Amino acid sequence: MAGLTEPAEDEQTAAHAHGTDELCEAGARLYSRALREGRILRRDVQQVPCLIDLGLLLAVQEDVRYLLPVPPAVALPRLLSTIEEDIARRRQDEERLAQTFAPLIDIDAQRAAVPNSPMIGVLMGFQRINDAIGDAVAASSKELLTIQPGGFRPPDLLAASLPREQGLLARGCRMRTLYQHPTRHSPAVLAHFEQLVGDVEVRTLDEVTERLVMLDRTVAFIPANHDRTVALEIRHPALISYLGTTFERLWRLATPMFPTDDQATPQQNEVSDRQRTIAGMLIEGHTDAVIAERLGMNIRTVRVHIAKLAATLGSDSRAQLGYLIGQSGILTQEG
Repeated sequence: MAGLTEPAEDEQTAAHAHGTDELCEAGARLYSRALREGRILRRDVQQVPCLIDLGLLLAVQEDVRYLLPVPPAVALPRLLSTIEEDIARRRQDEERLAQTFAPLIDIDAQRAAVPNSPMIGVLMGFQRINDAIGDAVAASSKELLTIQPGGFRPPDLLAASLPREQGLLARGCRMRTLYQHPTRHSPAVLAHFEQLVGDVEVRTLDEVTERLVMLDRTVAFIPANHDRTVALEIRHPALISYLGTTFERLWRLATPMFPTDDQATPQQNEVSDRQRTIAGMLIEGHTDAVIAERLGMNIRTVRVHIAKLAATLGSDSRAQLGYLIGQSGILTQEG
């Protein structure tokens, strides 16, 4: 039978079953014992190095035979800080690796392309993507088409794009942009377009596609991953035609925002276009969170619209609201 000061056989086995950057089961038991007793013999932790490596035990100057436990409230923030630093280093490594491989991917794409074959390039990193778009805008002589999902754009990004867009308009180019409806309530976006001089139009929809930038119907840029750190530079005529047709169809369905705004303000106790869209999505069974994400709205705003819709139709419950929407005929009304 193991003595009180000798590690049990299962503790010795567990000590070799993990790395020194994690707290094993045996280590957790010894650490708990040290916290209860106030100290622990050094020899007891020889087979559990994680306690020392994680800084959970400290030497006692008065008696080298013992180790004192570091309070958990002190140890945990330090360990979490170490993890955050490691994550930051990994992200830096990821960025450096992406930058290293970007020109190599270009070389391989050029080698693989047959003569006169359109290119689909891969752009890695925000800087490289922005530089490629900037070069395309600078070379543009006809038209800039953009789709911007989401409700708002940061003022600093708008300010940074202003000189580039004004330069394009000054060359006689046309600029058309599609946003989602919540953008209509963004003073920063409205102020941005009011500063531009030239042939510029903005329209909005309930839902749009992912981000798109297209120049002169010859080159387009679309995201290639969720956080938009990778993008595709498309010059294939068939794909350009497809993207251009998609834009035009969305454009015809959209509501003008700038320079004119034809969207009427709903009268009291009437169902607005926005509420009609939400009603359709409720009938399809979507949750409030999904509706908010698809329409680029805050979930609280979605719930306010649902509450107004329920009040208009006289609904007392979510289930009843779905039934009343179907019976009311509001989904077949013209917006």
